[in-house]
Amino acid sequence: MENDARPPVAIGHVSLRVTDVPQASAYFVSLGMRMIHQTPTFCVLELRGGTHLVLRVAEDPIPSRTKAPFDLMVDDVLATRRQYAEAGFKPSEIETGTVHRWFTVLGPDEYELTITSSHAGKRAV
Repeated sequence: MENDARPPVAIGHVSLRVTDVPQASAYFVSLGMRMIHQTPTFCVLELRGGTHLVLRVAEDPIPSRTKAPFDLMVDDVLATRRQYAEAGFKPSEIETGTVHRWFTVLGPDEYELTITSSHAGKRAV
């Protein structure tokens, strides 16, 4: 594609171990991911840009408030926090760093998920 302004590489797959794949997949769909494939022990969800979140059954217990090995980036962190609060996700207060603003929510297995602001602007991702 001659006019494709996206970077030539992307992250293809990110994995997360959970105790209940169907419950975790429903949670991530409610955050805005798209279901691609699911079995009782395995699930593939799609994010913007084509990255896939792969859920698999955890072999070991997951300590409460374990930080998820990724964050989720949104265009409007204020609107997303408001939307998640209205949906009952109990988001933290918004914090401001050097580059991003973010908040956290507790996800499946009480993973701590960070929702961060995008700095891509109008660039395609």
